[in-house]
Amino acid sequence: MLEKAIQKKIWAVVGATNNKDKFGCKIYNRLVKAGYEVYPVNPGITEINGAKCYPSLEELPVTPEVVNVVVPTKIAVETVKAAAEKGTKIVWLQPGADKPEVVQAAKEAGLEVIQDCVLTRIFAK
Repeated sequence: MLEKAIQKKIWAVVGATNNKDKFGCKIYNRLVKAGYEVYPVNPGITEINGAKCYPSLEELPVTPEVVNVVVPTKIAVETVKAAAEKGTKIVWLQPGADKPEVVQAAKEAGLEVIQDCVLTRIFAK
């Protein structure tokens, strides 16, 4: 499933941020640099590096093929449900966002779940 996710080109990063010390920023920037079509999602920010930042998955103009989740547990549970409702099939839960209740909510919503760090998995080389 990991390879399948990596080959998908339309991603959303929930928890994307302008704070260069945060993983939401590092992940978003690395995916963009690697040529992925990436939609940042964070209700507290209007843009990241000139790109519009969306307040929720529901407001994205496309259905992401993969939703990368970099938020606390309570928000992550809501996020995986929203991803399923949007039509996304794969959620990538970053370490810290991969708590058992988030994984369970994702599986109950019918999503394929990856629990790993996208930075080390895709960009380790």
